[in-house]
Amino acid sequence: MPNRSTKVTNNPAQHRYELSGDGTLLGIARYQPQGENILVFTHTEIDSNQEGQGYGSQLARGALDDARRTGKRVVARCEFIAAYIDSHPEYRELLAEA
Repeated sequence: MPNRSTKVTNNPAQHRYELSGDGTLLGIARYQPQGENILVFTHTEIDSNQEGQGYGSQLARGALDDARRTGKRVVARCEFIAAYIDSHPEYRELLAEA
């Protein structure tokens, strides 16, 4: 489990969610908006020096929680986000019809 305080924020100008900790960008989850209510996740990346510490899961959870909070549906074209949803069934309700 990561040992630093982290935060996931949406950066709509760059179409990505950002995971930061102690002022450092740790990872991103890119998406493309589709209409008003759908986010198509296309790529998730964690800084190579930070991999294997659970940050990817924190990023996925934060992005999906924000999508839920803002009434968005998601399309998981990113393998990481797809696998996260697969192993966390509580997020399957967010999936938009293909």
